[in-house]
Amino acid sequence: MCLKMQTQTLTLFYSYRYLCNNMIYSFLLYSHESNLAEVLNTFRSNLRKKFECLYEVTSNKRNPTLLNEIYTELYITESESGEISNEHEVRQIETQSRRTTTEETPIKCNDIFKPLPEQDKHIRSVLTKGVAGIGKTVSVQKFILDWAEEKENQDVHLIFPLPFREINLIKNKTLSLLDLLHLFFPQTKEINISSKRYKVLFIFDGLDECRLSLDFHSSVRLCDVSESTSVDVMLTNLIKGNLFPSALIWITSRPAAADLIPSECVDRVTEVRGFSDPQKKEYFRKRIRNKRLANRIISHLKISRSLYIMCHIPVFCWISVTVLERILSEAERREIPKTLTQMYTHFLIIQTNIKHQKDYRKTDKDKEIIFKLGKLAFEQLVKGNLIFYDEDLRECGIDVAEASVYSGLCTQIFREEFGLYQGKVYCFVHLSIQEHLAALYAHISFTNNNRYVFKPGRFSITLKQDSLYELNHRAVDESLQSKNGHLDLFLRFLLGLSLESNQILLQDLLTQMRRCSYKKEKTVKYIKEKMNENLSTEKSINLIHCLNELGDDSLLQEIQHYVTSSSVGETKLSSSQWAALVFVLLMSEQHLNELDLKSFIGDANTAEEVLVRLQLVIKETKKLQLRCCNITDEGFDALTSALRSNPSHLRHLDLSYNDDLRDSGVKLISDVLKNPDCKLKILK
Repeated sequence: MCLKMQTQTLTLFYSYRYLCNNMIYSFLLYSHESNLAEVLNTFRSNLRKKFECLYEVTSNKRNPTLLNEIYTELYITESESGEISNEHEVRQIETQSRRTTTEETPIKCNDIFKPLPEQDKHIRSVLTKGVAGIGKTVSVQKFILDWAEEKENQDVHLIFPLPFREINLIKNKTLSLLDLLHLFFPQTKEINISSKRYKVLFIFDGLDECRLSLDFHSSVRLCDVSESTSVDVMLTNLIKGNLFPSALIWITSRPAAADLIPSECVDRVTEVRGFSDPQKKEYFRKRIRNKRLANRIISHLKISRSLYIMCHIPVFCWISVTVLERILSEAERREIPKTLTQMYTHFLIIQTNIKHQKDYRKTDKDKEIIFKLGKLAFEQLVKGNLIFYDEDLRECGIDVAEASVYSGLCTQIFREEFGLYQGKVYCFVHLSIQEHLAALYAHISFTNNNRYVFKPGRFSITLKQDSLYELNHRAVDESLQSKNGHLDLFLRFLLGLSLESNQILLQDLLTQMRRCSYKKEKTVKYIKEKMNENLSTEKSINLIHCLNELGDDSLLQEIQHYVTSSSVGETKLSSSQWAALVFVLLMSEQHLNELDLKSFIGDANTAEEVLVRLQLVIKETKKLQLRCCNITDEGFDALTSALRSNPSHLRHLDLSYNDDLRDSGVKLISDVLKNPDCKLKILK
């Protein structure tokens, strides 16, 4: 009996202890889960606070503007992974401006990881490309904010924004992925991020700013999130999927750097195209509360086609608002900017005046700091850098503390605000601001110091103080020798700054700047001569923009008269006139909807020459009429070359009544139709 009672007592004891242990375990588990939920909520709240505002320097202080109040959805499309462009980004914008109504399916920013309706694939890694200032970083900011506010993508548990400009600051460190996250996001020490219960997204913004050596062909394989290694090895293994294969990866980049990531490491490539025409208007009406003033600004920008095209870039919209809102609101009547040089020079003056309102009146130090910033802009432009660090500033004689005072011109970012690694990076508000300051530096170096900024010994000519046109002619040559056109916009600004009206405008800012007498006719003649040297169409079009900055439209007037005259096709055109014709047709919505090439073919211009010269227009037009044109094999070569281009927007091609159509021509057309890139729908 006693043994039985002892057995029952022991059973009750162990049952009680088991129950207590379970209760303790449940309590600890509940406490852990509760604490974990609190950590995750704090993490989400911190991201919301950091990303809910945009900071703009447009008045006496750094103004926070709620992102949700002014955010305008951008036009984003899926892109071909291998389609990398190295041409100047303004050229790309001018090309994209003609593609506002394509048949591509737009992708909303928040749907970046969701397959399109006709697609059946898992998307782990996305590469988003777009030119500087097009809205990539703001799109990332909006994505994070919507997640933090629990509006979108709630299947993701953690988002880690890791800009390359920040990662650059620890490029020489050795650490693990966990160490890196604990460094940038200290609260993650309490979270086991590698647990399968968490869906994690890493966002690497600004691949073009990366100063690490990303070797995707390295045999070093890393699979453990707690194993220490170099930062570049860690990143390449993370992107390749060896390290943390369940994590989502989002990388943004300017087009020229997009091919740093191998195509096999990317499941989707998207392209930010900026604002469509309706989105431009939406942005201006959100940004400017005075509706009447907003409509005046929109109307003015539409008059200048080159300015309106640049408004595809959200940053340029902000620059335009900053300048035009100030000028149109002032009581005194001032000339409204009609060219890029005028717009950017006004912007420079406004930003400098902000600084004066902050601390002190104008002094000779203004000229010195702007000259130093211009030197920084020029030297880094030549190197292809958008992001600078303390050592870059010191090399140009800029005191780091002094540069922060000029935050309107050179944006100083203190990343401790984001809880990330302690350090400073610098960048101009936009690449075009850098190019304008670089041109100003080149201009002042010559006019005040009689010094040419390009490499010594490149030209044998000795530049004289009274021969500003010689500087400009050499700059034209330098620009034409550039393979990727990285000096194209710099050249436009440099030529524009030569005009007396812009020199007078700058003297309000730089009181000791010397003005040079300048006769633009000699430079206009030189540019037209260069255009007759059989340049590429893209380079010739940039020279037409240069003529516009010089205030000369004689070439365009000739072509406008030619297009509307009865002698079209009977006048032999020079290379410069052909380039002007391409420019005029590309700017015409009517001709891009339907282009009848027969009107340009006559005794002076054969079908072959017209097709060769107008290839750029052909691939941009939607409907092409080539009835009764007697096209030969050479003409078909040019036509099919345009059809093969990616992208080509030609959907309707009429080749009827070409009696000399040969088997070779038919074969060329047939081969093109087999190409998956060919989007032709109707062929007559």
